[in-house]
Amino acid sequence: MFRLAHLSDVHLGPLPDVNYRQLASKRMVGYVNWHRNRSAFLHDDVLDAIVADMHAQAPDHVAVTGDLVNLALDREVELARLWLDILGQPHDVSVVPGNHDAYVPGAFDKACLAWAPFMQGDGQTETPKRETFPYLRVRGNIALIGATSARASAPFMATGYFKERQAAQLRTLLAETGRQKLFRVVMIHHPPVRGAVPAHKRLFGIGLFQDAVREEGAELVLHGHSHLPTLLSIAGPRGPVPVVGVAAGGQSVGASKPPAQFNLIEVDGAAPDWSIRLIRRGLTEKGKPVSEISSEDLSRPRVIQAS
Repeated sequence: MFRLAHLSDVHLGPLPDVNYRQLASKRMVGYVNWHRNRSAFLHDDVLDAIVADMHAQAPDHVAVTGDLVNLALDREVELARLWLDILGQPHDVSVVPGNHDAYVPGAFDKACLAWAPFMQGDGQTETPKRETFPYLRVRGNIALIGATSARASAPFMATGYFKERQAAQLRTLLAETGRQKLFRVVMIHHPPVRGAVPAHKRLFGIGLFQDAVREEGAELVLHGHSHLPTLLSIAGPRGPVPVVGVAAGGQSVGASKPPAQFNLIEVDGAAPDWSIRLIRRGLTEKGKPVSEISSEDLSRPRVIQAS
């Protein structure tokens, strides 16, 4: 059995000192939002508890689906690299960037450079860049495919983008790993389903993503961005493909969104008859330890269809 942990939207804080020059961009909006909203409900001690419990479950691999930082300041990106080193070895942790990691022009490239060992495919030696996504890692009989939807957007927008080049490469990787009878997990930050988030946070290119999965197949899609523990699906050649979201990793109890969680996905068996169990672990009450919230068999998913 292979155990895959899924964590997202940790939004590491607190913010480092910021000067006025750094705020002369979209960062001004994010800075105000952090102090008015996020700083009250995103806490490192919450994330520490989540990570400690996750390690206690002894996963074989960890998938982090973006938004490690808030404003993509240089110091934030550096601190996120230190946090990743604590999370696990690069061989055992796979990362895809989120919109906050690409908050302003140039930030995406800096994140790729700093977090390179966690975003390189097997055998890849060059520094990750937009053209190297999606990447492929194979661990046992699991194929981890990391796509990117991260791109700087206008103020008050948090949209993602998935375009033709990446869609064509995703098709190729899904086809190759399908022929190898691997369990294919696609990681992306923005949910690749319509209506999963408000319009100003949506993914452009949902149709391209879904076409690739519908034609070549996949066993599981993991995403973040919504800060919600959702279970949706998109059409695949053998039936619905589960699309799994997760609550923000650093969210404390009392916010409008669910408190911090992580997903633990247990995969057993062999193609095409995989056994898949989704276990959600997280906080439920203030002062209470991380515990199991739910457990569900995804082998025959009873999930909400989303087009």
